[in-house]
Amino acid sequence: MILVTGGAGFIGGNFVLDWLVQQDEPVITLDKLTYAGNRDTLKSLDGDARHLFVQGDIGDRDLVGQLLATHQPRAVINFAAESHVDRSIHGPGDFIQTNVVGTFNLLESVRAYWVALPAEQKTAFRFLHVSTDEVYGTLEADDPPFTETNTYEPNSPYSASKAASDHLVRAWHHTYGLPVLTTNCSNNYGPYHFPEKLIPLVILNALAGKPLPVYGDGQQVRDWLYVTDHCSAIRRVLEAGTPGETYNVGGWNEKPNLDVVHTICTLLDELQPRSDGNAYSAQITFVQDRPGHDRRYAIDARKLERELGWKPAETFESGIRKTVAWYLANQDWVSNITSGAYRSWVDKQYGAGQ
Repeated sequence: MILVTGGAGFIGGNFVLDWLVQQDEPVITLDKLTYAGNRDTLKSLDGDARHLFVQGDIGDRDLVGQLLATHQPRAVINFAAESHVDRSIHGPGDFIQTNVVGTFNLLESVRAYWVALPAEQKTAFRFLHVSTDEVYGTLEADDPPFTETNTYEPNSPYSASKAASDHLVRAWHHTYGLPVLTTNCSNNYGPYHFPEKLIPLVILNALAGKPLPVYGDGQQVRDWLYVTDHCSAIRRVLEAGTPGETYNVGGWNEKPNLDVVHTICTLLDELQPRSDGNAYSAQITFVQDRPGHDRRYAIDARKLERELGWKPAETFESGIRKTVAWYLANQDWVSNITSGAYRSWVDKQYGAGQ
């Protein structure tokens, strides 16, 4: 059995679903169900004996300790995090509490459990911490992609809080011997993505006839990783990664944000044309750039390929088509999460009327 924290979020939810497609090993999902945690993502697992959902906080040591003692998982995969840069600018406190203090408390709960395990189980146990490429800072246009040895230079409250959590995980390995693994991924996209992020926001605004907000000149470059590719990479690292090591996970798909938006518009023109016959790209609107916006991220994932044999299966073209098609086919899921609170946040972030 494995314990997955943050398993009702975007990446965590996809991981739990994909895990149980690939194998029958049971999963306990622990999620606080903040705004971005969505029980509906895991709805298909209702009644599945292989899955147990528990609502709770990774910082609740009593709860986490009880779950560990009762279910004796062989691994903990930590997805639990506040993850949106824009929200971290408006309210950094939540990011410090969850990503730093929460990770510390989780590590302490796991360490107490791990220390008491019988020798064979202790040797086999793993704590896998899921992090981001944003801890490395920003790249110039001609800089090589981030490798695992890049200096940490976080530039936002979000990335600083994730960098701190990575350092804690590293320290708990070197000081206490806890068998940890860390993955730093590039920008994920795919099904069940909360629509505060670029790709789902553009899809939903386009379909609603609303402006498609693009920060600044839209030339910020990101490396795009389809979420099920990320899930397969995490499974591989959990299976064969060396404790104490970090593995960068990327899609080898660097794209400027504006190109991503135009690609989505073109797919929607094909799959669900506007009733007036106009192109969705007519809805693109440039908005004021966010403070401290990193210009470029890019991941060098060659270590993961060289040492563990992992490569992404999806190109950006195949992954974005699957993503747009999923949102078109799952409007109920979308409508259930785009509440008044979400709309208020979008108005605050991009200006009323978005």
